[in-house]
Amino acid sequence: MSDEDDDISEADAMDDWAAAMQEQAEADGLGDDDEADADDEPPKRGRDDIRLEAILDIPVMLSMEIGHTDISIRNLLQLTQGSVVELDRLAGEPMDVLVNGTLIAHGEVVVVNEKFGIRLTDVISPAERVKKLA
Repeated sequence: MSDEDDDISEADAMDDWAAAMQEQAEADGLGDDDEADADDEPPKRGRDDIRLEAILDIPVMLSMEIGHTDISIRNLLQLTQGSVVELDRLAGEPMDVLVNGTLIAHGEVVVVNEKFGIRLTDVISPAERVKKLA
């Protein structure tokens, strides 16, 4: 497979992802009038619904970022146990919540049953996430 094929496949995947995110944003804005029309009949599933259903079980990497810093290789090699690395965030500042490297929310660290977790304090809107993909 050539680099051109990789670029085309990646572009198609990004277009599909953007379309799915846009569809979700539009679905979130539906009013009660749209739901009232489907009394006894199950909603008809269109081609887009089937395509969205196909990706719902795909695993993604959810990660939290406390902060980051730039460091030279010389300084990196000098790190030892007990070394302190200064990050670009202030204490108490919310963490970034990333899905496959894309920012989707901000949150704060919590402890639940002796395990760390994150309480989401601000979720990036689907429209904003789609804009960042372009």
